[in-house]
Amino acid sequence: MEFFRVYGRVIGLLRAEKGLAIVLAIANVAVAALQFYEPVLFGQVIDLLTNARNKPVEVLWRDALSILGLWAIVGLGGLTANMVVSLQADRMAHRRRLGAMASYFEHLLILPFSFHNAQHSGRLIKIMLTGVDNLFGIWLSFFRENLATLVALFIMLPLSLFMNWRLGLLLLVLILFFAVANVWVVSRTDRLQHKVEDLHSELAGRAGDALGNIHLIQSFVRLAAETGEMHRIIGQTLAAQFPVLNWWALLSVMTRAASTITVISIFVLGTWLYTKGEATVGEIVSFMGFATMLIGRMDQASGFVSRIFFQMPSLGDFFRVLDAQSSVPDKPNGIDLGRAKGDVEFDDINFSYDGKRPALVHFSLKAPAGTTVAFVGPTGAGKSTALSLLHRMWDAQSGTVRIDGIDHRDIKLESLRRNIGVVFQDSTMFYRSIADNLRIGKPDATQAELEQAARLAEAHDFIIRQPQGYDTLVGERGTTLSGGERQRLAIARALLKDPPILILDEATSALDSVTEARIQKALKTLMQGRTTFVIAHRLSTIRDADLVVVFEHGRVAEQGAYGELAARGGAFTRLVTTQQAGIESA
Repeated sequence: MEFFRVYGRVIGLLRAEKGLAIVLAIANVAVAALQFYEPVLFGQVIDLLTNARNKPVEVLWRDALSILGLWAIVGLGGLTANMVVSLQADRMAHRRRLGAMASYFEHLLILPFSFHNAQHSGRLIKIMLTGVDNLFGIWLSFFRENLATLVALFIMLPLSLFMNWRLGLLLLVLILFFAVANVWVVSRTDRLQHKVEDLHSELAGRAGDALGNIHLIQSFVRLAAETGEMHRIIGQTLAAQFPVLNWWALLSVMTRAASTITVISIFVLGTWLYTKGEATVGEIVSFMGFATMLIGRMDQASGFVSRIFFQMPSLGDFFRVLDAQSSVPDKPNGIDLGRAKGDVEFDDINFSYDGKRPALVHFSLKAPAGTTVAFVGPTGAGKSTALSLLHRMWDAQSGTVRIDGIDHRDIKLESLRRNIGVVFQDSTMFYRSIADNLRIGKPDATQAELEQAARLAEAHDFIIRQPQGYDTLVGERGTTLSGGERQRLAIARALLKDPPILILDEATSALDSVTEARIQKALKTLMQGRTTFVIAHRLSTIRDADLVVVFEHGRVAEQGAYGELAARGGAFTRLVTTQQAGIESA
């Protein structure tokens, strides 16, 4: 059953603190055993008082002091065990909650583009926050209530049957009713609650999507439409949630009624047994205490089942993310390259994103260390795909990419990507200071190194004009900076990283000609002495490339030096002619 599978996995996450978990489990056993022994002692006191007239006073006092002394020991033991649970269970739950959040976050960052492209970041954050909160609640319930309830059932039922099997059967029937009723309601509402959780995820994704595109919403007057859509989804969520709540309300009424009937039955049956001399007043009082405690424990258990039922879909989402396997696995014993020389080879690469439409077909290329290679061609021809395979955002279905003659799948991912720098067309930034953004590739960089890289990237002057200089926050995704400023920071970041292999993914295509001229100067500084792959939008920017590779429909149409290809009259000539015609008409 999925309930027990998920519950078992949640408890299994405590294995990192197995020793403390065992201590808390023993404390719970003590709590349950001692708590349920109190009604027995109370029943003995009642029987002692009932038969007081038939005993000598000294015997009566001796028996009374014996019971009261034992009761004091039981109470002190229960108090001590409760202190251990109260002090340590919360601390452990808080530690494991943050530990689970860290594990989820780390795993999420490892997952490749193929995973993140199919997910919304708002939904992933919602899954993390909701999941760890639910884990925290279950861990606390386990040590504060559930374990003690389970132990109590194993202690109390045999004890009650031993004391009086007729009265004990009434308690057994009550337990069975609780179990059957909970299973019945869960089976009725499981599918409905999954639908509710899907709608909650849709709400989170919709809200994240809107907040991430606030400029679009305001520019296109989408406020009413977006809020209207949110209200529509909220209405669907409530419509799906209310039937589930109705079933669990019915369960609550049924279990309350069963509890009341059980208490009355114990009193009636106990009275009848007493009149026949088959039960004492103390036994009846003990069973009434048992019933009261059992009902309280079963109510707790039923409430817990209800809570975990509502949490099951979100916990399932949490574990599905943790179980997601990377499509670009890192070999445990992978090679650490150190600093690569920079030789790159694509050997007969075939790749498709969906397994149907080819993105690259029999692509082969050798780029010796220090070479500048330009990739050109129409949109969707395979340029960015080839370079995303180089730093393993994806893995090819067949063929091999080699770095310094080594299959890059045999190299540790960290080592591979440490040797490759990327400057994207739209270089986004963290919502952190300029200095923090520059240090992404070299966390231990000194202030002098930051400034040197910024000067080489033509970025130092505009940085020192910022309100706090290098300590200025750049806003979410760098929105407080212009496109040219972000690009110069991205170049400075790559310079600071100092990789032997460099990817320039249309790094200047979105810039005006004046800004592009400044960026090109910085890029030439960055490219010196590195194996550089340039995806070019403006063909005039790649005249100095050692090799130009022209892509069409995932295949290499032609390759060679810029001048050679321009004079050949082939695919590259057509690209140059088309672009020049576009410039002249503009």
